[in-house]
Amino acid sequence: MKVLVAEDDAHIRRGLREVLEAEGYVVIEAVDGGQARERFAAETPDIALLDIMMPVANGYDLCREFRRERPDMPVIFVSAKSEEIDRVLGLELGADDFISKPFGVREVIARIRAVTRRAYARMKPEPSDEASIDLGPMTLYPRELRARRGDEDLELSLRDVNILKLLHRERGKVVTREMLFNEVWGMSFLPNSRTIDQHISKLRKRIETDPKEPDIIKTVHGVGYRMD
Repeated sequence: MKVLVAEDDAHIRRGLREVLEAEGYVVIEAVDGGQARERFAAETPDIALLDIMMPVANGYDLCREFRRERPDMPVIFVSAKSEEIDRVLGLELGADDFISKPFGVREVIARIRAVTRRAYARMKPEPSDEASIDLGPMTLYPRELRARRGDEDLELSLRDVNILKLLHRERGKVVTREMLFNEVWGMSFLPNSRTIDQHISKLRKRIETDPKEPDIIKTVHGVGYRMD
């Protein structure tokens, strides 16, 4: 899923990119409103994060334009303008959410996951899409970015979901680290097995009853991982 981040502050733009890429999104950056228009037309993003005060075109104008072209694309305003009137105007223009600067990583993650769920709800499912996937001790709900184990709901990132979907698709077979990089991280990331192993370790802590004796994601030493 692609996210357009239009922000003229390089530090904030970089921070948003890092958070979103860690979640598993492909980030399209724009340094001003003019570049945001170009990237929107060329890249067809699934979600847009728009700063309000930008050179060339502000976030309000971009939101109007994007809404005319693609009414169902989620838009989040990210701005230092935090007065109630700004929030009301942003929401009246059709924005799905509003994040005020300064913001925390957890807030951005929570809001982007919520908007992603709404985006999935608006999209027509592909023939290969499954509303739920049985993973033995738990059930995965890909379009909701969550799983359920017993009575417990487990919040997942887009990357977590894609890892579990790949392992389920190749059930009983070894999924190599190279396969994980190509299909989940993407070719723009330089292969680093430590990155994958660290992510799998964190995912196990959320979904496994005993992360040290996993019953969902098994390690195949020296090769990769397997789901039985």
